[in-house]
Amino acid sequence: MSRPRTVIVGAGFAGYRTAQTLSRLAKGRADVVLLNPTDYFLYLPLLPQVAAGVLEPRRVTVSLSGTLPHVRLVLGEADRIDLDERQVHYTGPEGEGGTLAYDRLVLAAGSVNKLLPIPGVAEHAHGFRGLPEALYLRDHVTRQVELAAATDDPERCAARCTFVVVGAGYTGTEVAAHGQLFTDAQVGGNSPRTGVRPRWMLLDIADRVLPELDERLSRTADKVLRERGVDVRMGTSVKEATHDGVLLTDGEFVDTHTLVWCVGVRPDPLAESLGLPMERGRLLVDPHLQVPGRPEVFACGDAAAVPDLEKPGQYTPMTAQHAWRQGKVCARNIAASFGDGERRAYRHKDMGFVVDLGGVKAAANPLGVNLSGPAAGAVTRGYHLAAMPGNRVRVAADWLLDAVLPRQAVQLGLVRSWSVPLDTSSPELARVPGGSGPERPSREGDAGKGGGGEPARNRPGGEPARNRPGGEPAKKQPGGEPAKKQPGGEPAKKQPGGEPAREQAAVVPPPDQPPPGPGVAPGPVQRTDHPGEGDS
Repeated sequence: MSRPRTVIVGAGFAGYRTAQTLSRLAKGRADVVLLNPTDYFLYLPLLPQVAAGVLEPRRVTVSLSGTLPHVRLVLGEADRIDLDERQVHYTGPEGEGGTLAYDRLVLAAGSVNKLLPIPGVAEHAHGFRGLPEALYLRDHVTRQVELAAATDDPERCAARCTFVVVGAGYTGTEVAAHGQLFTDAQVGGNSPRTGVRPRWMLLDIADRVLPELDERLSRTADKVLRERGVDVRMGTSVKEATHDGVLLTDGEFVDTHTLVWCVGVRPDPLAESLGLPMERGRLLVDPHLQVPGRPEVFACGDAAAVPDLEKPGQYTPMTAQHAWRQGKVCARNIAASFGDGERRAYRHKDMGFVVDLGGVKAAANPLGVNLSGPAAGAVTRGYHLAAMPGNRVRVAADWLLDAVLPRQAVQLGLVRSWSVPLDTSSPELARVPGGSGPERPSREGDAGKGGGGEPARNRPGGEPARNRPGGEPAKKQPGGEPAKKQPGGEPAKKQPGGEPAREQAAVVPPPDQPPPGPGVAPGPVQRTDHPGEGDS
């Protein structure tokens, strides 16, 4: 008699914890298969420190095969799930197709960048949901400061040194806070850059920074940002993004070459493709994390609308804390469905929040105790070390080195602008030129849902135009901040134009550009997607 098999789609906070717990409970009596496009778990909360040069990229990645020895890892992306046949169809990293049969299915596909119907944003902004985006931002910011120092034109210098972050939630606040420290360190004490004055702007249509958190944490973060020199503008967002800058909702035009989109997240479109009852793009489940009418299907994390038993009538927010805890409960309930133990409902207690503001500054309220300054910084870093499932010593070592040594402000050039488009369901894999990635078949219902676009143009300084899609899509990056109070002047739910095509065409350079090859750097590419129909 064959052993029962559980297939877990996605290795973010929810998927990783489910696999970790279930493999321990199964004790070899059941097969656990983890389907994910990368071979690592990404600790998303520390991603701003990667972009700011505090941590090296591999520090925030945890090997799946190295930390889940009793779990079978399958590299690939789920294309289609056949609920009646109990099969998951996927595409591997080299374009090969595959099928996984299951007795229990866990959908932990996570979330992707949330788009709003603002002209030019899809073409000129970058998100912050995956490692390639963080690496690109680190190179891009470094490049802008270096180009600003080399020009004699004050206006061009100011434009290159202006960095606009949209969204004052967890991610946007931390990106702006770390970014200001990063650029200040680049220009400080270097005589050729004496006239360079980095300027970071943080925009949000909400009335305060960190609108999801306690007002005292919000005030602490706002104070630190303003003292550091960040231009914080609440009640303001982007009305239009252009090649030369952004037009704000208050009528001001800001010359800039950098627009970072951190307005929140939306569930991975894979959940919607199942044709099951949904709640704002999330798969409806019961308190035991099972899909009604499909007892063999479980869902957790950002892809699932889990009833909040502490707040009847509401659903748990899309945060890493909930995803991590739900993964453990999901694993226990799957084990119970095989006759091992009793199932339990997901119920949570608020343990507090931490927001890393760079340096020794942070805002935290562990167990309801509000902290700021170095004390909050120590609690925040201690929390992250405790929460990480690996690499703790390496992360701590990088923090120590950053405290005593200057940061290395160099461009590696590994990720180009068009490799990390905003309108992608695959933030954790950079797209590649020439279509060397997998060519995924079109999923039913996805046709015509791509983001709008225009031919790419070179930005000043030789940098290729932003957000050129193509190559291999990826998805299932879990975790993230709640999708409420998004900037852009409209509610976060049901925004039109938000859902990208899951199957983007491969990157193809324009006719007048030679294909990438020895001695030829890839340049700007043509957009091949189409205007979107909107989120559901």
